[in-house]
Amino acid sequence: MVQLTRIYTKSGDKGKTALGNGSRVAKNDIRVTAYGTVDETNAVIGVARLHSADNADVDAMLARIQNDLFDLGADLCTPGDGSNENPDQPALRITAKQTERLEAEIDQINENLDPLKSFVLPGGSALSAQLHVARTVSRRAERLIVELAGIESINPEAVRYINRLSDHMFVLARHANNGGKDDILWQPGLTR
Repeated sequence: MVQLTRIYTKSGDKGKTALGNGSRVAKNDIRVTAYGTVDETNAVIGVARLHSADNADVDAMLARIQNDLFDLGADLCTPGDGSNENPDQPALRITAKQTERLEAEIDQINENLDPLKSFVLPGGSALSAQLHVARTVSRRAERLIVELAGIESINPEAVRYINRLSDHMFVLARHANNGGKDDILWQPGLTR
């Protein structure tokens, strides 16, 4: 567990930050940007949860996802893909089980949605709108994680998890719009 006694350390005042293995990199390093965007995704989901209190199942899903996102941030904060780690002190890594849970939830939610007849515009209920924001921020995190994976070796499950997360946010946003019945659909060329 983490114990924080001081909030500021002044160690980042010159634009560097520590990674999970103790090495220091610039605060605008692609790795820091990737896990920072995962943190941003987590914060947006926290705002969405302000609107999910009346649905215990949805709120529980979002709470689990927020915890997973801290795991994902810790994973990305520690260089390497996990293959050469000390088994006595392995780094925290996202697992296939976490991704599979997202997939099972996506399938369960999608089963009860009205079929799509057009692309969905973000909006509808407050919860749906916030989940669409979370979807787009998680897609940005995914692009950054993929960019990082092109430069350094990372846990491949990190890419799968974040890819599945944006799909989860999409179906959950539709669920929050009365099972898709209240989705706002794109009407191509409407304002021409």
